[in-house]
Order: sequence, then structure tokens, then C-alpha cells
Amino acid sequence: MDAFSSDAIPVVVAIARRRPAGGRTLEHFALTSPHARLHQTVDELRRRFHGIFGPETIEAVVVDVFTELALTARITTHLPVLAARYARERLAAARSPGATVTTAAAVPEVLFVCVHNAGRSQMAAALLAHHANGAVRVTSAGSAPADSINPAVREVMAEIGLTLNTEFPKRLTTEAIEAADVVITMGCGDACPVFPGKRYLDWELTDPAGKTAEQIRPIRDDIDARVRHLLAELTGTSTEAATS
Repeated sequence: MDAFSSDAIPVVVAIARRRPAGGRTLEHFALTSPHARLHQTVDELRRRFHGIFGPETIEAVVVDVFTELALTARITTHLPVLAARYARERLAAARSPGATVTTAAAVPEVLFVCVHNAGRSQMAAALLAHHANGAVRVTSAGSAPADSINPAVREVMAEIGLTLNTEFPKRLTTEAIEAADVVITMGCGDACPVFPGKRYLDWELTDPAGKTAEQIRPIRDDIDARVRHLLAELTGTSTEAATS
């Protein structure tokens, strides 16, 4: 069957027909990605944001997110899953202040920011997500994202059982900052727009760029201690409970 026939899933057709400014086409991603997963993503988001966004808006966001990921991600295996995740985050960030999302309970959202989103912010996000176990939503981004995460950072995180295989540097957006309750910069000099009602922190951390795994381990452990303390504050638990 032709990829662009009337029987093809609309979201996939829309993705495949996009022509980015650089001239690169996305037929490859449309043909090799699990079509059903993209379709399920749209259906899930329609239910989640029912009464907030129309189905056309939701489908357009999924298309845009998948396109951005397809153009920047070196590893394409997990693109549909990542598209679902970031489309949900983008819609949550863009919803009107009075709207509510049909979720079990509101949880605080933390955004970690460093210039390249390739080291410190990635470690912090992975560590907080691990310790929070769903009690906190976590994102990370950078103003000038690198092509990939620092390999030595991947190595030291894998040593403690946290894989960054499906993560990659992402660009900082105003929507991401607006969606966050806590915005944490990593002593990197990156600037963030300031919005009322947000909590801003700057953690002065050594840059792992150019360092060996042995040199990065103390940075990782410093971040881990800070993350555990932050989690205890956000969830109202003791530091001991957060570290268990």
C-alpha cells in the first residue's frame, strides 16, 4: 500500500508530507515508525485534554513534536514514545490557567536547565525522576542543546542503574518554563525568563564537559544529594525518607 493513500493514518501522512526548512523530508520516519503508536498517542491526548483542546490542535501538536524529534534525535527507535511524552508536556504547558487536566492528582513539576542539556541537567532530571517515583514531574532543557549527551555522563549514570539511552538534549522553551513550578539552573550562566509564582534555584555545579568518568562521579553524587533534599522539600517528607 502506498504510504500516502487514504487508508494511511492521518498523523503519519501529515508527518511524512512536511518539508522542513532545511529541505530534509520525513518519509523515512513515517515509514519506519510504529504507526499505531502515533495514532494511540493522539487518542490518549484527546481523552486527557477533552474540553481543553480540540482534536485538530492535539493532532497538530503531535505532528510538530514528532517532526522536531525526527530532525534532531540520533536514535530513532523510541521516537513515538518520546513524541507522546513531549506532546503531552507541551499541551499541559499551553493549557489556559483555569483549565484542569483529567489526572489523578496534581504533582509539582521541576525543570532543570543548563546550556547544552548534555550533562548536569540530564543527571539531575534522571536522578529526581528515579527518586520521586512519580511524585514529581521532571523535565530538562538547554538554550543551546548539544548533539548528544556526554558519553562519560551516560557511563556514570549507568553505574548506578540509570540509563539515559532514550534521552537527548532538548531546546529550552517558554512553555516549558511556564509549566514548571521549580526552575533550576546548574551554575552554567544560562538565562531563563522569569514568571511570577515560580521558584527559581541556581545550583553551582562543576561542568562535566571534557572530564573523565572518575572526575564526573563526584559531580553526580553532589547532584544526587541536592535532588534528594529538593524532593524532601517538595513532597513534605524527611530527607531520610527521600533517600530510602
